[in-house]
Amino acid sequence: MKPGVSPDTFPPRSHEAKRISVVEAAASVFCREGYPGANIDLIAAEAGVSRQTVYNHHGDKEKLFMAVVRDLTERCNAGIFATIATFPDQPADLESDLVAFAVRMNRNCICNRDGRFLRKLIQAEGERYPELFAEWREQGPGRTWSALAARFARLAYAGHLSIDDPDVAARQFLALVNAELQITFMLGGMPTEEEVLRSATNGVRTFLRAFGTRKTTSVKQAALAHA
Repeated sequence: MKPGVSPDTFPPRSHEAKRISVVEAAASVFCREGYPGANIDLIAAEAGVSRQTVYNHHGDKEKLFMAVVRDLTERCNAGIFATIATFPDQPADLESDLVAFAVRMNRNCICNRDGRFLRKLIQAEGERYPELFAEWREQGPGRTWSALAARFARLAYAGHLSIDDPDVAARQFLALVNAELQITFMLGGMPTEEEVLRSATNGVRTFLRAFGTRKTTSVKQAALAHA
């Protein structure tokens, strides 16, 4: 690039394309450098835009960080709600169907790129900058728990589960089915398919021991007897 020539001119991009480039670059830089170590110049260089373009779109680093968290949350929510739409409302085999659902949740919503980026930002900056994640708490986990709670309430109404508080059940289900993946995540690794399945299986079995009904147990025992 020639000195004094704005990177915004190579190649020509729409306003929206530049905005997306800035947010994508900012997500990478914030995850790599952390919030304190990131700066607008570095983000602009990675996005291939001028420093002024970043300021024009987002104002300052804090607002840009919040835009990144908002963007990641929206994309994660899209995957989460698409997966929740596959929840086994009329299970043929409750344990197997919930395990398959939990695997989809882990694979599509937790182990994908957006889930990894969002988790890393929360782990690195959540304690130091809780105000930056206020919107995420409401729009992310809050919406997911409510949607999943409604599904578990239907299973309980149909007699598949014994649940006093569907919201508690939803939170505990999500915590259980990815519990065995947390150390891998903390160390920056990516769980294998086998690890995802094992975590989902063990989590669902623990969940059903807490919330399963006699009907659920009887059906499972009958299936095992004829296996």
